[in-house]
Amino acid sequence: MSLDIKFGVSTWLWTSPFSKDTLQLFPKIKEMGYDVVEIPVEDPGLVNVKEVKEALLQNELQAVVCGAFGTSRDLTHDDASFHKTSFEYIETCLEISAALGAGFFAGPMYSAVGKARLVSPEQKKKEWERAVNNLHKVCGMASERGLEIALEPLNRFESDLINTAEDVMRLVNDINHPAAKVLLDGFHMNIEEPDIERAITSVGEKLIHLQVSENYRGTPGTGQTRWDAYKRALTAIDYKGAVSIESFTPEVKELAGAVCIWRPLVPSQDGFAREGLKFLKQWAASPNESEQKEIESLSSIK
Repeated sequence: MSLDIKFGVSTWLWTSPFSKDTLQLFPKIKEMGYDVVEIPVEDPGLVNVKEVKEALLQNELQAVVCGAFGTSRDLTHDDASFHKTSFEYIETCLEISAALGAGFFAGPMYSAVGKARLVSPEQKKKEWERAVNNLHKVCGMASERGLEIALEPLNRFESDLINTAEDVMRLVNDINHPAAKVLLDGFHMNIEEPDIERAITSVGEKLIHLQVSENYRGTPGTGQTRWDAYKRALTAIDYKGAVSIESFTPEVKELAGAVCIWRPLVPSQDGFAREGLKFLKQWAASPNESEQKEIESLSSIK
């Protein structure tokens, strides 16, 4: 059974930050065969919503809006002024998401990316409670605009709060708001999850977005990722969202430094996008194991 999904790609594959110049990528992304473009909002002041909306319409692309949570955007910080900064940023991103018809705003918005420390149980409890309370407020802000939020676990080197599907589901359950949903990223799962199939099925209907690359952040289909496990899990939960490639270019030094990409992963970023999509479409359309056995059985009868 083929997966009934859309295919997306993040503009981070080519450039950063997202700005008016990034819109030049949209015709190429459409020509390659993508349905969805991920728009990472690093600086909301660089995003002209009217121009982005026109470019999406012209190229028949859907938008997914993702947040960038640097050190100043931290809903778990001891200093409440950081919470204020975070709420202001998130509210702007929600406005952008609503204007672009994105449906949800995504990212690791519970804390600052790179906040990875060994803290006391007491401090951990305080930060967890701040994340729960502040994200409940964010969910209210989202639902007022007809949106949801997609919370993303990060690997242990980028966060000490939410690393696994189990972590994020505990957070979603504690937030206890219908707008609280989940984004899973295969790169982080390949580091943190002992069983990717179980991780995805444990999230179930709360999963509204999936980001993929290879285990080393490279082109899908060229590494050690268990794509069969992804296929079984997404089929089991009847996932109908987007599967979106997220990786980065070493040409943008600040972004490359943030995600520790010190060398080119591919000869060409365009080649990454084309070959990655080609693989994903073949993967999504291929029969699962039981269907393949049935096909082989029927072939042997003939």
